[in-house]
This record gives sequence, structure tokens and C-alpha cells, in this order.
Amino acid sequence: VMRLTKPTLFTNIPVTCEERDLPGNLFNQLMKDDPSTVNGAETLMLGEMLTLPQNFGNIFLGETFSSYISVHNDSNQIVKDILVKADLQTSSQRLNLSASSAAVAELKPDCCIDDVIHHEVKEIGTHILVCAVSYTTQMGEKMYFRKFFKFQVLKPLDVKTKFYNAETDEVFLEAQIQNITTSPMFMEKVSLEPSIMYNVAELNTVDTSGERASTFGSRTYLQPMDTRQYLYCLKPKQEFAEKAGVIKGVTVIGKLDIVWKTNLGERGRLQTSQLQRMVYSCVCFSFFFPSISSSSERTMDLVLEMCNTSSIHWCGVSGRQLGKLHPSSSLHLALTLLSSVQGLQSVSGLRLTDTFLKRTYEYDDIAQVCVVSSEVKKES
Repeated sequence: VMRLTKPTLFTNIPVTCEERDLPGNLFNQLMKDDPSTVNGAETLMLGEMLTLPQNFGNIFLGETFSSYISVHNDSNQIVKDILVKADLQTSSQRLNLSASSAAVAELKPDCCIDDVIHHEVKEIGTHILVCAVSYTTQMGEKMYFRKFFKFQVLKPLDVKTKFYNAETDEVFLEAQIQNITTSPMFMEKVSLEPSIMYNVAELNTVDTSGERASTFGSRTYLQPMDTRQYLYCLKPKQEFAEKAGVIKGVTVIGKLDIVWKTNLGERGRLQTSQLQRMVYSCVCFSFFFPSISSSSERTMDLVLEMCNTSSIHWCGVSGRQLGKLHPSSSLHLALTLLSSVQGLQSVSGLRLTDTFLKRTYEYDDIAQVCVVSSEVKKES
């Protein structure tokens, strides 16, 4: 069994010395006469010749695994009814990769049966190629043997997504794609296939002299451990946008389709599972804070700070000056809050600081508000 893969560029180890050393110019001349070196750049490790793979190499998720299987008759007898079967065992399933399930009538001495198998790798982890051969000898004895070839499938890309929900029902998706292999990749395509309720617009190009050009430049290579950010805008289709409240509850956005090529054109493709965003049920309401009165004999200079809780979010600028509060006077405040959780919620998180005395007054459990899923504002 031999894996079929692209050849690699030959690399040599340059051996040189200065002319005043004992070998003189001998090493340099040997490198110039070596057909594997580049003319004029003999000291570089990279050559112009291609070499066949010397080992199994790395296999990444999304690539196509190809292998050459050959069964050779080393004996001096003719064998009959030869059946070659190739299965690929993964952690979750066993796949039959044989091109044909029919048995070969006979195999003469010093002859062979050849087969080439292909499989698009869709799982990460340990894979075992099981090659089984059964045949019948001239004496009518049935023989059977198996060989196992184990290899690991690695993850080529690390994909992270972020969602930004706009007030106009638009959803912005930021996809961060990182090359976690040891060789550069040519990013052939990175697209978003939206769900049935959305249309998508790619925001990865700019208008240059009337033509759309990629924001990543003309060379779309992604070097090892480099990360690239892609941005998409999803807008609800007209028939769904007209239905109030329907699009706000949609969590499934779509899936990313990524196609790349490696150094010598080996192609790989990955599709993510359905991307889902978090849907927040937020209710906005106004709160009239009880009057703040000063019973002291001096003027107070107050600063208002608003601290959010896990379910209540204050709208406005925290840390703003309320101005001076003179003795025996009062101040009325009208504040707006945003609740992201339904049910009975406690209004908390107000802080008043007197800048003169550097003293802070905390106000928690000011009121209890029942939050329901409605556009009607609740006042307390």
C-alpha cells in the first residue's frame, strides 16, 4: 500500500567553506555541478527538482485521501478467486473503499492486481486502512490475510465566529479563520451560505477605480498560524421582514464554505455546521427615581454611577455629574433601563458619590419590576 500524493520540492544541505580554508573552492564547485541546486543560488536549501513522497505525510480534514493498493503473487503457483477488499475504519464508522467487489478469476506467478482508492476525509482523529485479501490455492485450500495501516487526520483550520445584531434586524457575522498547519494555504473561496430567511452580502472587497478588489490584496495566501477576518452582512428577505417579530426569533444563520489549496495544488474543503446566534429578549422601560433631598447644612456635589446586573442594564452615561444639591433642596431623576430577562426583576446598581466628602451611597433593591415579552413600556 502506498499513499498517492503530490511530489515535494527537493531540499539539499549546502556544504561550503571560505576560499582560504583547506578545501578551497572544492565544495562550492561541487554544489554548482549538482543538478539539484538552483543556478546562481547554490547555497539555498530549496532546489528545482521534485521528489516522490518518502513517508505517509500529513492528512488534513477536508482533503481527499488517495492510496495505491497492489497485490503481488510471489509464489510459482497460480492462485484463483482472488478478492481484494479495502475498508477505512474511523472512530464512528467503517467505510468500504474498494472500486469493485468482484473476485479475480486467477493470478499468475509474478503478476499483480492493482487498485486505487479515494476518500474525502470528514473526521478528525485516528483512521485505520484495513486491506484484506482472500484467495484459493491450486490444492483448493482457501487462504486469507489482512494488513492494517494507521494514520492520523489533523485539523487544518481554526474557525471562530462572532455575531453582531443591529436594530434594523440585520446581522453581521465576523469569521476568524486561522491556518494551523505548517505550510501556507491559498484561500480559493470563503463564502457564507445563508439560511432560507436571509440574503447575504460579503463585506470583504473595496471599490478601487470602479472595480471590486479584495481587502486582502491580490495574493490570498494564508501563512502558517496567520489569522484572517471575513465579514458578512445578513439581511432578512422581504417576505420575512414584513412579519413583525418573526425574524427576531431566528437563531440559524447559515454555514461557512471554505476551499483552499496547498503548495502543489492539493485541494481541501470544509463546511461548518449551521451557525447559530444568541437571541436576546430585551424590554426597555423608564424608571422614575425617588427624589433626592439634602438634609445636611452644606451643599453636596453629586456624581451618578450606574452599575449593570446580569439582567438589568442601565441606559445612559455612567459617572455623569448631577450638579450641586443645596441644603433643604431635592433633585428628580428619570432613568431608562433595559432588561434582557423576563420575569420579576430587581432594580439595583445605582451609586451616588459626594465629591466633597468622597463618600458613596449605594442604592440596591430600589424596586421590583415584572418584565414581560411586550413592546408596552412599564413604568414604576
